[in-house]
Amino acid sequence: MLQMTNIKKVFRTEVVETHALRDFSLTVNEGDFVAVTGPSGSGKTTFLNIAGLLETFTSGEYRLDNLDVSRLDDNQRSRLRNEKIGFIFQSFNLIPDLNLFDNVDVPLRYRKMKSAERKERIEHALEVVGLASRMKHLPMQLSGGQQQRVAIARALAGEPRFLLADEPTGNLDSAMAESVMELLESINNNGTTIIMVTHDPKLAERAPRNIYVKDGQVSERTKQKPQTNVHASVAMA
Repeated sequence: MLQMTNIKKVFRTEVVETHALRDFSLTVNEGDFVAVTGPSGSGKTTFLNIAGLLETFTSGEYRLDNLDVSRLDDNQRSRLRNEKIGFIFQSFNLIPDLNLFDNVDVPLRYRKMKSAERKERIEHALEVVGLASRMKHLPMQLSGGQQQRVAIARALAGEPRFLLADEPTGNLDSAMAESVMELLESINNNGTTIIMVTHDPKLAERAPRNIYVKDGQVSERTKQKPQTNVHASVAMA
């Protein structure tokens, strides 16, 4: 589903060259739940941005659903990102002046879907995250955990092939973090592939598969837990 081979990402200025990723190689199969850990500055966010087609890479190969993304122009990348990838951010990124229904609706409008289809998707997504009864509330009327659930609903409404979650519990207390993690596990059990960057080792341990990133490389693989519904493999750099 997602295959990166010898990916390099170099940031250059007039005086310095920073290697964010060095021969980064990783394979993620359909149905995987992958937790990505590592120290600050190790390249985790750069990897996530490249995986989500938000950022280009310097060299290497990245294939998404067997499609070489390096050959796509900006419009093609945007369309692929909108159709196949869902994003969950630490800061929720909800629009404060829009109610929950309209927040979930925003990315769907870019697909030029008919209103009836959008309505059905939005209501179903909010039902999945347990907020269907509050769809007319504003984000400020919700707790942090509930706002993150709205962000997850917004991602799910697009029916993505996989979710990219960047520290999805980073702004939540332990109880809310537990609730969000349980929701992500349920979504994964229903077949959605999830890649989650986290600094929380307890949450990472709950993912069936862990990778550790250091100095821009997949430098360690933890022992995988037994799985019944997914198969995972890591191509080590």
